[in-house]
Amino acid sequence: MDRSSLLQLIQEQQLDPENTGFIGADTFTGLVHSHELPLDPAKLDMLVALAQSNERGQVCYQELVDLISSKRSSSFKRAIANGQRALPRDGLLDEPGLGVYKRFVRYVAYEILPREVDRHWYFYRHRSCPPPVFMASVTLAQIIVFLCYGARFNKWVLQTYHPEYMKSPLVYHPGHRARAWRFVTYMFMHVGLEQLGFNALLQLMIGVPLEMVHGLLRISLLYLAGVLAGSLTVSITDMRAPVVGGSGGVYALCSAHLANVVMNWAGMRCPYKLLRMVLALVCMSSEVGRAVWLRFSPPLPASGPQPSFMAHLAGAVVGVSMGLTILRSYEERLRDQCGWWVVLLAYGTFLLFAIFWNVFAYDLLGAHVPPPP
Repeated sequence: MDRSSLLQLIQEQQLDPENTGFIGADTFTGLVHSHELPLDPAKLDMLVALAQSNERGQVCYQELVDLISSKRSSSFKRAIANGQRALPRDGLLDEPGLGVYKRFVRYVAYEILPREVDRHWYFYRHRSCPPPVFMASVTLAQIIVFLCYGARFNKWVLQTYHPEYMKSPLVYHPGHRARAWRFVTYMFMHVGLEQLGFNALLQLMIGVPLEMVHGLLRISLLYLAGVLAGSLTVSITDMRAPVVGGSGGVYALCSAHLANVVMNWAGMRCPYKLLRMVLALVCMSSEVGRAVWLRFSPPLPASGPQPSFMAHLAGAVVGVSMGLTILRSYEERLRDQCGWWVVLLAYGTFLLFAIFWNVFAYDLLGAHVPPPP
């Protein structure tokens, strides 16, 4: 059912003859069944919840249009929250006869979303097209780049110690700050097989489900914001160090997801969530510790400073600020939320400060930058 046909049908049936702005839920439900209009089960459930949120058992006309159009404002969310007592108690785990893909969609719903009403909404609205191509494409590109440089250098662990590694046009190096693309393209280079494996695993296990639920635009924005914040933070706090690896984006995704799980602990239905939370924190802390060790106590002689670890921390900050705002706004308009604009203002201020820092601070402070390779 599209929006235009719905409006035409409501006008023809004169469901709101007095122009009150409200429609009786029973009246509309009967109209749907009598005209055999296709409506997702999740939307029918929410229609009942919307009616329960109103004292007279009516649905606001605009909320009804938003429901059919799959647009959910903050007021729509509050109405659903007030009336969700009317939603069926049977969870998606009790849904019988599902195929392999629909079971995977159900698994993703329980992994990512904290509320049953949102799980129903996602489960019945999800379509396999378009697939989550962003995280898969980024991971594939990183693997291809790593294999090309590994074959070229004949080195698969600690590639940064190879004298030709830093000559790559993808690596961020403080001596090449004027080449602005390097602040982002460094995400395709990795220290070695261990860093690539860790990042690729998290991108596929966490990034792909997040992209399936929240969409390509939001997750790609979060990932790239973490990547850019990582290199800019290194250029401010560790001015002599280069940067490689997609850890800024990976930590933005993981930190946002973990923070969302903690803040909605009671509602999350993913199995073994405490154990998995501990394992995730241990793995992420170990990766940061390894990066710190390589930065300050390199195991092999090197021609210059080794890659910085500050990108990990910057990505985590982006995750618990911008990322958490995105994940808590499932199927809601970000532009309608004050918190989103506060986060964008803070991130924009950081970007401007970092740009001025890179343009002026190195010369003013007399920073001894290693010569570019």
